[in-house]
Amino acid sequence: MDQAANLRRLVLEKNIDTPSTTRTIVISSGKGGVGKTSLSVSLSIALAEDGKSVTLVDADLGLANINVILGIIPKYNLYHVIKGKKKLKDIIIEVPEGIKIIAGASGFHQLANLEPKQREEFISSIAELANDDYLIVDTGAGISQNVLSFVMAADEVIVVTTPEPTAITDAYGIIKAIASQSTEKHIKLIVNKAQSVAEGKRVAQRVINIAGQFLNIKVEDLGFVYEDICVPKSVRNQKPFYVSYPKSKASGCVKVIADRLNNKQVEYERGTGITTFIKNLLGQSNSDKDE
Repeated sequence: MDQAANLRRLVLEKNIDTPSTTRTIVISSGKGGVGKTSLSVSLSIALAEDGKSVTLVDADLGLANINVILGIIPKYNLYHVIKGKKKLKDIIIEVPEGIKIIAGASGFHQLANLEPKQREEFISSIAELANDDYLIVDTGAGISQNVLSFVMAADEVIVVTTPEPTAITDAYGIIKAIASQSTEKHIKLIVNKAQSVAEGKRVAQRVINIAGQFLNIKVEDLGFVYEDICVPKSVRNQKPFYVSYPKSKASGCVKVIADRLNNKQVEYERGTGITTFIKNLLGQSNSDKDE
């Protein structure tokens, strides 16, 4: 029995693959420096403000920095869960902003090498998040296999770009990488650091048109966020801009995007649940290992 089949057997035996409305959303970008992590944190807070329960996972395997933006120093991360040193509930941090944080997700890098007992315990622990409305995963930038594993495991993908030509090119690159594995993936686009409404729409439409024409994949325009001096100020102060400057232009844009995620009724927005996300992620990791 291969590892993926064994994983499915474990899930069924634990009887935790129950229907779930949890939406798993991966937020990624083609290049660094586009403001992805700051946006991920503020968007998570905006969703929680609407009464949703949100867990934000820091899955940047190289530069985990969600905790920096929130001004917290986590003692434990997923590595401690996978090694059996802590339970998942022990490493979840509830922050005053109304969301839960799973910090320093470097532990995910170990998933491909889990022993059967470790895998079983990890799957069981993930069930503790099954009642959340959203699991949002902030990945690293680029198209590494680690990033793509998260992308392909999630219900939805949000790609963040800016109007800079290099950022647009790299955003297209990650969309192309996704399309090479599945043209059915639900991809949304956010244009960050836009100077105007017109610029935000123009950049989004350019990416959407090129992706549709050359990759035969649909990309949805989720919205844009204004270039706003309040954002770098809040990063320096280690506070999310949505909290520090709730009336700023950037915060207003994030509120609109959160409302679109919460209110737009489409078939897949019920989510396939936490367990399916983990099964997909482990399946991706195991496939990578087998190749």
